[in-house]
Amino acid sequence: METARKRMSFREKFIGDKKFYRRVLAIAVPIMVQSGITNFVSLLDNIMVGRVGTEQMSGVAIVNQLLFVFYLCVFGGFAGAGIFTAQYYGAGDDEGIRHTFRYKILMGVVLCGSAVSVFLLFGENLIGHYLNGSDDGGNLTATLGYALDYLRIILIGLPAFTAVQIYANTLRECGETVVPMRAGLIAVAVNLSFNYVLIYGKFGFPALGVRGAAIATVLSRFAEMAVVVIWTHTHKDRCGYIKGAYKTLRVPAALVKKYFITGSPLLVNEALWAAGMAMLTQCYSLRGLNVVAGQNIASTVSNVFNVVFFALGDSIAIIIGQHLGAGNFKRARDEDNKIIAFAIFVASLVGITIFATSGLFPIIYNTTPEARLIATRFLMAQALFTPQIALLHTTYFTIRSGGKTIVTFLFDSVFMWVVSVPVAFVLSRYTSLYVIYIFAAVQMGDWIKCAIGAALVKKGVWLNNIVKNP
Repeated sequence: METARKRMSFREKFIGDKKFYRRVLAIAVPIMVQSGITNFVSLLDNIMVGRVGTEQMSGVAIVNQLLFVFYLCVFGGFAGAGIFTAQYYGAGDDEGIRHTFRYKILMGVVLCGSAVSVFLLFGENLIGHYLNGSDDGGNLTATLGYALDYLRIILIGLPAFTAVQIYANTLRECGETVVPMRAGLIAVAVNLSFNYVLIYGKFGFPALGVRGAAIATVLSRFAEMAVVVIWTHTHKDRCGYIKGAYKTLRVPAALVKKYFITGSPLLVNEALWAAGMAMLTQCYSLRGLNVVAGQNIASTVSNVFNVVFFALGDSIAIIIGQHLGAGNFKRARDEDNKIIAFAIFVASLVGITIFATSGLFPIIYNTTPEARLIATRFLMAQALFTPQIALLHTTYFTIRSGGKTIVTFLFDSVFMWVVSVPVAFVLSRYTSLYVIYIFAAVQMGDWIKCAIGAALVKKGVWLNNIVKNP
């Protein structure tokens, strides 16, 4: 009897009914589809460039690792306002959403302008930090040249990327996930088509290699921007906040202060976390250009699979944020437990799939046998740690949904720089340990963070309404 009672308690706490999963998947699936197809095209893009040569693929991979820092700065810069947007939507406050929308525009101008300036002034030096290892997998000087060719063109698309995030994030936070998905699909089609034409020189176009890949990406950014902007402004009945949104870009000083205080830890967190990831990659790169190529292949492939539970993390930000804004704390806690459990279950299946297919994708690339072997081993290691990544991602978004951004800052990026980066730094420079073992050691360090995250979620520090008293 006692065992049956415990089993029932577990089922009630962590497993929802069909109606619950339909509602979660109605939000998560469009995000999964958009992110999944985008990452799948990134994989094809990666393969297309990889078919040209190892130096080209490694050059593009290094630039994308650096751009990843900017992308996460944008996500972090908008995330603070996004927390308020979800709660404003839950409270039915269009004027509040309008203020967060304007705040994102101002923040986007600052972030995009700063990023373009940094890359134009210091791009070559930043890329050079990844080319200090051995050249057993290709020519380091050629890799630098290809990376700079790619960077100079890709910068043109950063303003469009920023605009997409302003519009698409606001739509998602208000429960509209299908339109950003459609925009992503169109962007994917544009990117893939022009990749084929411009990288290899088809239909009379010149073969531009990495420059062609960059041009295709820029065109896809502007296509995606056009879709979300046009749809939002032509559906004012469903996007009430857009009415009069551009009459002024002024945001009341008290709200700017409120958004900034809540959001600045997220901005700093995302910047430091992305910089930490770049540092980890740099540490691994000391083992040679084959490792740079192998890790790039592995991360690109695993990203295609990981969108499943990443989308569930985004669902937490939307669903739980709206419950908190409406003051439904009990329902927020109940559904958060169920989404986290669902994400871990799905991640386990994803990990099994990655492990089973780990040897298939690397053979497609025109690279060295050693780089393919390293890629396979990276994928196998990543597969083993997939469930813990799902736990970390969902607990992070849970804590963030209630505005506890200082806690997420300590939980995420501070931990990265205090634990993960020192482990990789010491092992890569002062030992001869194989790179996969270094990667595994870094991941095992996150077991501490898993325990902390689970404890914070259970304690309920995130149950907080930040837009009004319930």
